Parts: sequence; structure tokens; C-alpha cells
Amino acid sequence: MIRVQAPSRLHFGLLSLSSDTHWPNLLGEEAVPSRHFGGAGVMIEQPGIVLTAQPADDWAAEGVLAERALEDARRFAQTWPAHVLRPHRLVIERSAPAHVGLGTGTQLGLAVARALCISGGLPDLTTVDLARRVGRGMRSGVGVHGFAQGGFVVEAGQRPGGRIAPLVARTPCPEDWRWVVVLPPWGAGLHGQEEREAFRRLDEQHMDLETTGHLCRLLMLGMLPALQERDLDGFGESLFDFNRRVGQSFATVQSGPYASSPVADLVSFIHRQGVHGVGQSSWGPAVFAVADGAERAEDLAQRIREHFGLQAEEVLVTAACNHGAVVL
Repeated sequence: MIRVQAPSRLHFGLLSLSSDTHWPNLLGEEAVPSRHFGGAGVMIEQPGIVLTAQPADDWAAEGVLAERALEDARRFAQTWPAHVLRPHRLVIERSAPAHVGLGTGTQLGLAVARALCISGGLPDLTTVDLARRVGRGMRSGVGVHGFAQGGFVVEAGQRPGGRIAPLVARTPCPEDWRWVVVLPPWGAGLHGQEEREAFRRLDEQHMDLETTGHLCRLLMLGMLPALQERDLDGFGESLFDFNRRVGQSFATVQSGPYASSPVADLVSFIHRQGVHGVGQSSWGPAVFAVADGAERAEDLAQRIREHFGLQAEEVLVTAACNHGAVVL
């Protein structure tokens, strides 16, 4: 039996929504090759995913998101000749919730593929190969590269053709920083057909190059060096501004810069507590905040629970995951 443990993913935002093939150069010529999407995020230890796989007479799955895992397994199996991979039984022992902004679909699909690859004695595929076989990484590559390496991840976006975006930067997060992750019961983030329609509308309106320039500055001259220097305030201020600017570009397909008014209230409350690094992960409703140490994070988590009437399991405190998924 093979057991795989994968982290969860916080996504801070995309760098570009333009699907143009070229950007203008200084002479006004459409000459500079452009990229679509791109973005940054961090992998976190909790809530994560733990699943097992073992050969069986027929394909089967049980546990949280069992049907989704089974669909991933069958899709992965169909990428091999019929006799290569025998059926397996999957058990999802633990899983982050789906469609809340934690990248659960990607982490689950990759964990299933990795487990089947090892249990079935298949060639040692790269994480990008696994992602292609289970249909993940079609927009953002943060979760794909995060599954492989963990840490703070930056991917450069896609060129025309839709290949998984390349990893361009990866750095560990300070071990003593803690992430407060709020999973409020305020609906699900956009997914499926609704998400595809949202991106179609966003593609029509474009993210202007000035916004992309601001985001690249905040990322390359703000967040990344602040991580290297363990400058939590500098990292947090850059992260908050980055996340809100991205949200403003999504305002036409969600309720302003955040998924809903309650999410906006939650972000505002955390920011008023003196926490600089706060924002919405992906489509939400998950909200994150980064704090200096476990004690500070636990205090913030308790204040959030009391102020918004949330349950203990709806406000988590976790460390960043500075390694990729592991086989146990």
C-alpha cells in the first residue's frame, strides 16, 4: 500500500489576464512575447491531503472527495496502454475542502497520480507530467510546482498553446512564521463552468499592462527579497497590496476586490489588528494572514473566531510547507 501526503496551497493572485500573443516594445511594435496568467502562492501544511492506494480487482475509492479521486485515477489510467496499470482502491484519509481557495483539486489529482505511479511500478514521472495526465495546471502552475517542491512559488504564466507555466522562483518561508487560514461557511469559490465563464469575461476586458507592472514590482522587489531577509512587515505589506490589486482586476466577476462583502469585512478586521499580510486565496472564500510566530497567530485566530462566530475548525493555524508531497 502506498500513502501520499500533500500540502494545501494559498494562491495570492495572477500577474496577467491578457491573452495577447505579444506586448508592445519601446518603439510601439507588438514584438515582446507575452504570457497569460502567471502568479504566486505558498504551500501550507494544513489542512492538506492524505490518501492511500493499493491494487484491487476493480477501481474503487472511499473517503472525502472519493468520486473526484476516482475520476482522477481513471483519467490517469487512460493515459497508459490498457494492460500497464491495473485497477486500484483509493482511500482518502484526509482532505482539505474543495472550491474554497486551497487548490484541493490539483493537490488531490497529483496525489492520486503519484500514488498510482509508484504502486503500479510505472516510470518516475515529473510532477508536470503527472499534472498533464490528470488535467491540472491548465491556468495556474502554482499548485503543480508547489506539490513538487513546497515553499513560496512563482510561475511565469503560459505562452500560447496552454503548456503548464514554468517555475521561475521558489524560496522557503521562515520556519517560525505562521499562517492563519480562515475557511468561513460563506459559499464556495467559482469553479467549473462558472469559472470558465468568468475568465472569458476577464479576457475580454484585459488587465492593463500598468497593473501587471505594479504586480511584478510588488512580487520581484517586495515579496521575494522580504522573504530572503525574513522581513515580515515588508513581505506582508507587499502581499496585501499585491492581493488587493489582483482582486480589483476581478471586481467585475466577484463582489469587488474580494469574493463577497463578508470576506471583505474579514480581511478588513484582520488588517485592523495590525497584521500586514492578509488577503483572499484564489476565488475564496478562504482568507489568509501571516503572523510572526505561533503565539501571535493563535491569538489572532481566537479573535477572528470570537468576532465572526466561527468554529475552531474554520480558523486554522499552520506553518508553511517547505517541501513537496511525501510518500509515507
